[in-house]
Amino acid sequence: MSHLRNTPGGYMLGLPMNHQNTKSLLRRLRIIEGQIRGLQKLIASGAYCIDVITQTSAVRQALSRVEDILLEKHLSTCAVNQIKKGHEQKAVVEIIKVYKLKRR
Repeated sequence: MSHLRNTPGGYMLGLPMNHQNTKSLLRRLRIIEGQIRGLQKLIASGAYCIDVITQTSAVRQALSRVEDILLEKHLSTCAVNQIKKGHEQKAVVEIIKVYKLKRR
């Protein structure tokens, strides 16, 4: 079964990942979801600021890792395929866009 879907921007969510990779990413996102719930509880209970900041840092790092995995997959498959099909400029624009997003 293909995991290709059109996105609102007209691009393909082209993660030709195997089922295990998809499961791994979804697992990571569920863990992050749990971390966010934990943050809500910490703040609601008036937890020590440093404890909250420590947890926000962990969430940020976990999300960054998910982004890294997706970016690696995109560059090694989608961007390469665009270049092979003669769509070099489209690939370059996407790579620069993602680079700028990651720098924020």
